[in-house]
Amino acid sequence: QVRLVESGGGLVQAGESLLLSCAASGLDVSNYNIGWFRQAAGKGREYVAAVGPNPPNIYYGDSVKGRFTVSIDRAKNSVYLQMNSLQSEDTAIYYCASGSPIVASVNFGAGGYDFWGQGTQVTVSS
Repeated sequence: QVRLVESGGGLVQAGESLLLSCAASGLDVSNYNIGWFRQAAGKGREYVAAVGPNPPNIYYGDSVKGRFTVSIDRAKNSVYLQMNSLQSEDTAIYYCASGSPIVASVNFGAGGYDFWGQGTQVTVSS
């Protein structure tokens, strides 16, 4: 059974950094699209970043380009989201999700993802 577990969220001040982790079981992260999404209170779900085995291999949402970096540790079967220069607007629950690279590319959006983690809260104070 596919399971995704996010960790690494917390409370930070504006300008600081956090590293989020998505630990996967039941699938090899190298063979699937792994996406990061976030949802702020009162807002809709936002596509943040993704990595996948087929071109285009990397996706970043416009709001995080140049600040966030997605990466894979194949030995740990985990995907990470390095978040730098955090701002209050980044406050949200962050989710990772997996999807078939056959069905969709990493830039397809939330509809291309089937399994979701429980989320981890990121709060940025200004």
